[in-house]
This record gives sequence, structure tokens and C-alpha cells, in this order.
Amino acid sequence: MKTVIIIPARYASTRYPGKPLVELTLPDGARKSLIQLSWEAACRVTGIDGVYVATDDVRIRDASNAFGADVIMTSETCRNGTERCAEALANATLDADLIVNLQGDAPLTPHWFVEDLIAAIKQDEAAQMATPVLRLDRLTYGHFTTDRREGRVGGTTAIFDKNNHALYFSKEVVPFMDLEKWPADAELPVFHHVGVYAYRPTALSAYMSWPEGTLERIEGLEQLRFLENGETVKCVEVEGRGRVFWELNNPEDVARIEGVIEQ
Repeated sequence: MKTVIIIPARYASTRYPGKPLVELTLPDGARKSLIQLSWEAACRVTGIDGVYVATDDVRIRDASNAFGADVIMTSETCRNGTERCAEALANATLDADLIVNLQGDAPLTPHWFVEDLIAAIKQDEAAQMATPVLRLDRLTYGHFTTDRREGRVGGTTAIFDKNNHALYFSKEVVPFMDLEKWPADAELPVFHHVGVYAYRPTALSAYMSWPEGTLERIEGLEQLRFLENGETVKCVEVEGRGRVFWELNNPEDVARIEGVIEQ
């Protein structure tokens, strides 16, 4: 199966304008933009037939071309990364059996997250769309709850059934739990939704035919459109292997991510 990665990136982010071009400092003192670090993370994934940046902004296009990325221009009307991936697939007439959406604010995404996701959807012929989930450790759970307590929108959590089919995604920390009642060595029943999606082309086509859903609009989570239209979203649990995963959602996250890279 031919598989491509598309990195959707827009400059006019509501919460963090210009986010893809924000520069992070590496341990050697060099500075790289968020979009370059995300592209480099995508390029570390094995078995991929192409990596593309999809954007509507010439500043992101020019910066991406400068570090060697292939860029597909899309319109300003794309409301989220899934719509941008669908439009990029059509605009570039890409020949692909699987399209992976690796969002441009997730440079800490380990290559095995994407590889495990691709393997899972290939093994499940009925799955039209899949996404990874990562069980939270106590440190990351603390980041989630601190962000919500201080009024910041942080990571997304996922709830799924015994068949690993998503029940809901939220920017709130769900399910609610009283951490003090859990033994220190117990696994937490809270899963971080990793911002990566794998779609078959038919799933992207169907997505574009549906109007924006109410829950999608309220939460600001594109994947809820699939659930609101009765489509199954397969959740693939991935292992952190000691690696801390975090997206860059707010300016405060720059220091967090730089700290993880340094470690």
C-alpha cells in the first residue's frame, strides 16, 4: 500500500498566530522552526512514499522549501487539518492508499507512533480512519490538569470502548478521576490523543461531504465529525518507551518541548 504523510500547517492560528514558524532552541544552540522539526519527525518514519507540507500561506511555503520539504498549496477555506489533507490530496492528485495527517505542532512524535498506527489500519481492512492514543503517566497528567486549571487549552484526551473504537474526544481531562485515591504505581485510565490520523481516501472524501458538526465546533476537534456522522474511529494504543510526548499548543509549551529535546 502506498502511504504518504501530509503535514497541514496554517499561519492564522486563533490561539497562536504564526505557530508553524516559531523557532525552538536545540541543545547545540541551533534554532529550527516548529514546521521543520515536525517535518524531520515525519521523515524518520519508515515505509513512507512521500512527505508533504500542506499550507495556504506563502511564508510557510517558503520556509518549508528552504529546508527541503515538498509543499502543496491549499485554500484559506480549510477549517482544520483533515480538510487541508483532503484538499492537498486532490490538488496534487497524489496516488496513495493511506494518508497520514501528522500535525505541524507535534515535533516530539516518535516514529514508532506513526509506524504502529499504519500497521494497525493495514491489518484492519474495515477501518477507514485510525488515530493513536497514549496512556498518561502522572507527570503528563499533571501538565493536563495544570493547563485546564490555569485556563489554557492543552492536550486532548480520548475515551474508547473494549474494541478500541472511540466514544469521545475532549479538550477536558476525561474521564474525571481523583488522583489521590489511586496507588502511586497504578496505571492511570486516562489517554492522551496523539494528533496523528491515518485515513483511507474514501474516508477523506466522505469527511468533506459532511457539514461541520456541533460537537466538533464546540470542542474544536476535527475528529468528532467522524463520530457525529456515525463513523468508527479506531484508537491504536502506542507506547511512550520512556519518551515524553507533547504538542505545542500555547506559547508556554515552547519551554516544555525544548526541555524534552534537551533531555
